[in-house]
Amino acid sequence: MATDVIMPKVDMDQETGTVARWLKNEGDAVKQGETILEIETDKVAIEVEAPASGILRGILVEVGQTVPIATTIAYILEQGEALPEGVGAGPAQGAPVQRTDWEVPDAGKSVAITPVARKVARASELDIATISGTGPRGKVTRRDVEAALEPNGKGQGGLGKVYATPAARRLAAEKQIRLGEIAGSGPGSRVQAADVLAYAEAAAPVAPVAPVAQGMEQPVREIVPLQGKRRTIAERLTASYQAIPHINFTASIDMTRFEEARAKLNARSEQAGGERISATALLAKIVAQTLLRHPWLNSSFQEADGAQGAEIHLFRDVNMGIAVALDDGLIVPVIRNAAQKGVAEIAAEVKDLATRARSGGLAPAEVREGTFTISNLGPYGVEQFTAIINPPQAAILAVGATQPEVVPDADGHVVVRPIMRVTLAADHRVVDGAVAAHFIADLKAALEEPVLLLL
Repeated sequence: MATDVIMPKVDMDQETGTVARWLKNEGDAVKQGETILEIETDKVAIEVEAPASGILRGILVEVGQTVPIATTIAYILEQGEALPEGVGAGPAQGAPVQRTDWEVPDAGKSVAITPVARKVARASELDIATISGTGPRGKVTRRDVEAALEPNGKGQGGLGKVYATPAARRLAAEKQIRLGEIAGSGPGSRVQAADVLAYAEAAAPVAPVAPVAQGMEQPVREIVPLQGKRRTIAERLTASYQAIPHINFTASIDMTRFEEARAKLNARSEQAGGERISATALLAKIVAQTLLRHPWLNSSFQEADGAQGAEIHLFRDVNMGIAVALDDGLIVPVIRNAAQKGVAEIAAEVKDLATRARSGGLAPAEVREGTFTISNLGPYGVEQFTAIINPPQAAILAVGATQPEVVPDADGHVVVRPIMRVTLAADHRVVDGAVAAHFIADLKAALEEPVLLLL
């Protein structure tokens, strides 16, 4: 009996996944639990295991192609078994997908439904109890779920409700676009954030393009398709910048005491045979401690449906995201409960996470549930910059390079001090200007006199 290989969902806000590499080829024998391909989300690369033993056939999604979660991307067949009707062998796009006749009762409900049908229903927030199954003995199949989601179908989709992801609803509300006008590309025609952005771009008036003067055409060195991780990052950052009202606050900080404290910590760590304490690790510890006194910066804006039912979640623990630059994008591994950890422990985690992030070895859980993010471009010599908030977080701290500058001291004498500039970007729906300014003032005081954290 044919078994579907589907695009898995590994994160709460994930809408799509990109096939990064097939480790098994069309016609290869595979065993259940064996890794058969690698996929990429906007946050992490993960391996996908075979859901059953058999022959890998009917690969529908090629390397580099992005598809919605719960989409069938291949099949595993028993020896001598044929592909489902309408599915050809080898890579293809847009091939019809049918489901097997597995019977798996839903927890708490006496509903017979196939696994992939349940995944599509859950992704579309569809109550399976309302679906009439057409499979053997009334079993609900994927085709039944998709029929229920059709706007003119007999299921809930026919009751006028448009099925869309939370991100798509938020964008549509911000841009004042009716979701019913958008053709969805997700499972069961569910509207994705990318669909809203594409619709808005198509509907925007096109400005006339000035003709290019003869002889001014520039040769193209290379054309890089916007796909995979790069495309997802572009879509998420565009959505964040358009939907979140950013406010920015910059402060110049005298890092003299900070550097002295770090030097003492490193001397003690070296005596004990430990690792050196990076500036990022000590900074993360001080920021985390400061956030405990400013919970509105350690929070997120949550929307249930557009602007209706919105909530602000203030978090008890500080899960510190540390932005790490990759050759093909950006990833933000998370240090959990950073305020409760020692500087040496944070330093070890930062080093380990950054190393594995660059080698593609992070697990999905290591990039989830961040509550605040630090983006440090100081090592690259960048003096000051602003960063885009990583939703659903309420703020991000952009850290520049520490450089010697001529400044007046407390007595008015001209002195040279190591100065670092930080810029806080905050979600103005959550954080008022005075609240953000108070946080920046406390952070400046703590960085300039780290001993104050002992109070």
